[in-house]
Amino acid sequence: MKGFSRLAFGIASIMLMLLSFGLIFYGLLNLLAVLLTSWHEGRDAVLLAISYVVIAIAVFDVAKYFMEEEVIKARVNISAVEARRSLTKFITTIVIAVFIEGLVSVFEVSKQDIEQIVYPIGLLVTATVLVLSLALYQRISVETEQRELRKIQDGARGAATS
Repeated sequence: MKGFSRLAFGIASIMLMLLSFGLIFYGLLNLLAVLLTSWHEGRDAVLLAISYVVIAIAVFDVAKYFMEEEVIKARVNISAVEARRSLTKFITTIVIAVFIEGLVSVFEVSKQDIEQIVYPIGLLVTATVLVLSLALYQRISVETEQRELRKIQDGARGAATS
């Protein structure tokens, strides 16, 4: 069953990576098509292309995360430090993508219909909450890791003195 799971994650990861490249390519083609017909609409096309690239990078990073964690490493027991670092790296990529998408959306909405600003603000607030949650997770995890390390060291000292 473990081999099947690794295969499924591997195939899904490769598909996500290919789709992310497709999204970047589509964004570039769309940008070029708009610029070739109207320079006036170029600003909106650039913002849309940025959105495509940001989303593609986030999708690619998710695929890379799955590939590294579920296919290549595929270990049953990983240390708390490795898990924290891996999760932090993954969440950081998502947060960056959400922040950039929120900023791009603010620019788009501010030029079109300011009443629609709630969605971009929601994205920025969500990204901020994610950053604060990650900080709290980091703090709690590091404190727990240090406590566990002290227990191990104290146990080793006690065994050495007996």
